[in-house]
Amino acid sequence: MISVAEEYLHQLNADTELMSFGPEINDQTFAICKADMLIKENNADFIKDGNTLSDDQFGGQTFDYILSNPPFGREWKNEKAAVEKEHKKGVDKNGYPGRFAPGLPASSDGQMLFLMTALSKMKPIEQGGTRIAIIHNGSPLFTGDAGSGPSDIRKYIIENDLLEAIIALPNDIFYNTGIATYIWVLSNKKAGTKREGKVQLINANGLYEKRRKALGNKRNDIPENAIVEITRLYGDMVQNDISMIFDNEDFGYTKIVVERPLIGDDGKPVLKKGKKEPDSSLRDTENVPLKEDIDEYFKREVLPFAPDAWIDKKKSKVGYEIPFTRYFYKYEAPRPSSEIRDEIMQLSYELEGSLEEVFDL
Repeated sequence: MISVAEEYLHQLNADTELMSFGPEINDQTFAICKADMLIKENNADFIKDGNTLSDDQFGGQTFDYILSNPPFGREWKNEKAAVEKEHKKGVDKNGYPGRFAPGLPASSDGQMLFLMTALSKMKPIEQGGTRIAIIHNGSPLFTGDAGSGPSDIRKYIIENDLLEAIIALPNDIFYNTGIATYIWVLSNKKAGTKREGKVQLINANGLYEKRRKALGNKRNDIPENAIVEITRLYGDMVQNDISMIFDNEDFGYTKIVVERPLIGDDGKPVLKKGKKEPDSSLRDTENVPLKEDIDEYFKREVLPFAPDAWIDKKKSKVGYEIPFTRYFYKYEAPRPSSEIRDEIMQLSYELEGSLEEVFDL
């Protein structure tokens, strides 16, 4: 990925001086990368062998551009002690968060740890800032309720206006997985541009061509004309049927806890220090979009059905999720029942004929 990126950038500007840095945990992959850089007469001094999560090879360094393709669904329990130690560092005296300060994902999937690693290596805007492209599966878009690690990571990214775009790629374009994948494009250079306070979603899931011969799970390719179109949509920040623009707040919500009174044997609410005791068996939650007034939402959506309910505001939490597929969902009317019936009758007729031939009836 590094050497191909170098080749592409040199095509754009042959005089550009590039310095490439890359950590790799797999010894064989590390050796291949190092050799590839040397064969192409690139500087291989900064290709490092190490565990990105527990042994950061580039601590304290920042970069202009960052590319990352982390493993999906890989446990990080072996790195748990190191990761949690760095997470607990929190924010330093200058206001900069530690590498994993925003939150921790579930121990069963560490891909968002790589996302935070990339964020920690962004150059300050006064030094030119940074742009990041990282590939994820669908999990980081929505996994985790309000107050959970994944939600808090999304909250940190979106509230700090670091997310530029997310691009849904076609399925079956990677050798080792056929699942849905997404490119997250992030930067700290949005202020004062048309992207400030906005996030672009591009659904490029249908922009592919079938391969003549599959390579593992790789059955599809993204053709050059599709790459040009995706790049144009992103670069121009165009809105159409496969590209949508949202405000940052569109992805946020407040999770409120709705309480109902505990009723005593006398049929009246149980009071404690003059206040109604909540009945935990009737406790419920509602997700209120950030753009909506919570009290107005409560009056409209809850009180008509539970007039005795109230909000326990001490338990309210702000969460973020990006329901990508929901935004691009297109309703398809079910086939008419008569058409399905005729098809079943035809299949039944064909099956009956086949059985007669087999048993020579």
